[in-house]
Amino acid sequence: MSRTLVRLAALGVCAALAGTLTGTAHAAPVRPRLPPPSGAASVGTTDLHLVDAGRPDPWHPERGRELMVTVSYPALPSDAARAPWVSAEVADHTPLFRDLRSLPGLTLDVAGVRRQARVDAPVDRRRGPLPVVLFSPGGGLPREVFATLTDDLAGRGYLVVSVSHTHESGAVRFPDGRVAVPDDQPWVPETARTVLDARIADTRFVLDRITDLAAGRNPDAGGRRLPAGLLRAPDPRRVGMVGHSIGGFTAAEVMLLDPRVKAGVNMDGSFATFDDPYRPGESTTRSVDRPFLLMGTTSAKEDHTHGPDSVDRSWQEFWAAQRGWKRDLALVDGGHLGYSDLQSVLPQLGAALPDDLRVEAIGTVDPARSLRVQRTYLTAFLDAHLRHRPTPLFDVPARAPFRFVP
Repeated sequence: MSRTLVRLAALGVCAALAGTLTGTAHAAPVRPRLPPPSGAASVGTTDLHLVDAGRPDPWHPERGRELMVTVSYPALPSDAARAPWVSAEVADHTPLFRDLRSLPGLTLDVAGVRRQARVDAPVDRRRGPLPVVLFSPGGGLPREVFATLTDDLAGRGYLVVSVSHTHESGAVRFPDGRVAVPDDQPWVPETARTVLDARIADTRFVLDRITDLAAGRNPDAGGRRLPAGLLRAPDPRRVGMVGHSIGGFTAAEVMLLDPRVKAGVNMDGSFATFDDPYRPGESTTRSVDRPFLLMGTTSAKEDHTHGPDSVDRSWQEFWAAQRGWKRDLALVDGGHLGYSDLQSVLPQLGAALPDDLRVEAIGTVDPARSLRVQRTYLTAFLDAHLRHRPTPLFDVPARAPFRFVP
């Protein structure tokens, strides 16, 4: 879990206490709006329940490993219902939302928020097989809070598979109503290694199931009916992986082991599981040898959150080891959680959210501008390396508020 999330948790306890002591009245509910995708296509979405019966769950070894994934894709126009953002059950078991809802003067309606994506809408197959993007969320964050990113890529013609790493990356709701919550484990080297190994195995298992889907086999454990056109929709020869925080670290480690992943992106994640003692990943010494994009942040306190003068030297080691195409983009005045939906959601909470916490979470960058350039560069990178569409964006000065790091 990031230091920002730890601060949110601590603030939530203080805020709840403050509300009790002062008798703060409940404000009118705030229902944030997610920005619409910028691509030309409509977006469809469906959830899949995947079971790796032959692999014990690392947190509960008496069970096989169970995962939930969300598949988002370009869809034919449909009047199907818009997908919920975060279910009430997941929100209730996610410290981030519990703590935001405990802020004095704020009544936050999370369950009422809707994505633009339509549930089980037919896949638009007029483009042929779709390039695939795997997405791995940051520690402690459910996959749902990156819907802005995944829906935008889907609207631009990608089949995006976002993964919940059960018992670790956030609360997970299964089709039978069970909710798995993250295990409360101390962040010691053994736990960190288990987390990383589980994420790597999860991702490769999901990639196997995408291969099944491409071959016309339904990978859902319950055999639920899939949206029309989803069978044979993925193109397993064109797969990229994007991750936030430790999800970005996972992307690099997966690429070392699995040549099916052709390009990777790390959004503000260290390539080490521990600062003291320092525990870097293999990707800091072995070249990934395929295209990789780094997306970090700068702030008033740090010129680069993973730069030479930061506490995290793993980016510098990864950069030196990388022999494939590479670029390092820094979001000026951004924040660690600015790569999630919180970039758009937190500013809508108004004065109820303390300024210092908002700045720590998403920085002082203009939210709309931040979102626009994130979408521009992420799509350009994937288009260049999965669709072979040339772009000059990475060979000229970066568009503000991004800057290239030498």
